[in-house]
Amino acid sequence: MALIRWDPFREIASLQERMNRLFSDVRLRTPFGEEEITQGAWIPAVDIYETNDAIVLKAELSGIPKEEIFIEVKDNTLTLKGEKKFEREVKEENYHRVERSYGSFQRAFTLPGTVQQDKVRAKFKDGILEITLPKLEQAKPKQIKIEVS
Repeated sequence: MALIRWDPFREIASLQERMNRLFSDVRLRTPFGEEEITQGAWIPAVDIYETNDAIVLKAELSGIPKEEIFIEVKDNTLTLKGEKKFEREVKEENYHRVERSYGSFQRAFTLPGTVQQDKVRAKFKDGILEITLPKLEQAKPKQIKIEVS
């Protein structure tokens, strides 16, 4: 019997191979044209950027009416909830393919202590939700002018 030297990286590579096979098998088992219409959790894409005056969050929520979107700011956490409902205009058996995601979602973002939580604004246009979180005055960068003497 031959001794084989233990290599921890071989174990990791083996695990990765097995995971890749597992996910490729799932894709192969679903034949074209026999996909089910699923309604599950989905996560909308979000961009977050910072300006001198505010932190801005933009979420892609196309197909969701603004009445179905819930925004809450509490204890330095911004929570975004909603639901994208499946339109029942066409019978399920008449669909050939359904690739868009449906269902409820919830995202939570931890905010820095420099945000004025009572002055948060939200706009919804063309399927994009834009949330503006203004910064406190002391958090805004200040330029100091140099005096020449």
